[in-house]
Amino acid sequence: MAGIMRKIQAKIKKMAKNFRLAFEQIKKANNILLVTHAKPDGDAVSSICAMMLILEQIGKNYTAYCKDPAPKQFLFLPRSEKIITNKKDIKFSDFDTIISLDCGSLSRTTLIEEIKTKKAYQKVIEFDHHIKIDNFSEIEVRDPVAASTTEVLYHFIKTVNLRFNKNIANCILTGILTDTANFLYPSTSENTIQIASDMLIYGAKFPQITEEAYRNKSIGAMKLWGKAIENLQINPKYKIAYTILKDEDISTCDCDEEELEGIAGFMGNMDNINALLFLRETKNGGYKGSMRTSLDEIDVSRLANKLGGGGHKKASGFFIDVNIEKENNRWLIK
Repeated sequence: MAGIMRKIQAKIKKMAKNFRLAFEQIKKANNILLVTHAKPDGDAVSSICAMMLILEQIGKNYTAYCKDPAPKQFLFLPRSEKIITNKKDIKFSDFDTIISLDCGSLSRTTLIEEIKTKKAYQKVIEFDHHIKIDNFSEIEVRDPVAASTTEVLYHFIKTVNLRFNKNIANCILTGILTDTANFLYPSTSENTIQIASDMLIYGAKFPQITEEAYRNKSIGAMKLWGKAIENLQINPKYKIAYTILKDEDISTCDCDEEELEGIAGFMGNMDNINALLFLRETKNGGYKGSMRTSLDEIDVSRLANKLGGGGHKKASGFFIDVNIEKENNRWLIK
């Protein structure tokens, strides 16, 4: 235990320089744009809400942007209502500092051209726990070992001597719980558990978070989860489980797309498989893919990166523009 804590402390000490560089840029900023990735999950919404609360604490002007609205199960988070989704409402040149939260790559910010062509006075700060894919920030605060981006923000707050309160604590704990499936995923560390414990001390409401984030599935969503399980197949040679949901499956069950979140993690708990692949067709064609593994020797992010996606060693995602049909109980790419 003592050895693990020493390693964690050494890692945080090494990151402290970038924490302080980020804070110096934030302090001198006049107008800040916050951005998180499209189709935001719990960690994305929690991270951007936590950063809004941090900026309010030090009296900074900000605008929070995400291409897609926060899923309804995360609207209980403080400041979630302030996230705007229409890029036309943003005059990019007005901002001297852009803070990317949990995006993983430039493409996931959905501000590709804006950031690529930004002016010299505009600086980008990146807070993330994904493996690095590209360079788009002047100041990078990244910890791929962290269970969530909110875990990175916890260490940022402590390092630069900002204050925790119950609202920030709820955001940080929500990010951790949703990105670890309530501490089930292998990314959960002793440090993660300690941070969660600290957040409870600061007033985070564990029962409320689990109630809002998990106990909210409609009947249609439960039917759709059942359809995903019904479609499940296993490649016996490679021990890869896979399932596919067509767009008609989703529309027939009459549920929101956001209610699909968690299927890959749930099915990834199967015994005696090397990895799980979940593909779901989008309304505009093509498929979103989610991959999971619990094995240390397998890195699903390598395949996701090759397909233009990204993520973590044990949990990654991507998009492929293909047509898939079922013939003779087999799924075929056409």
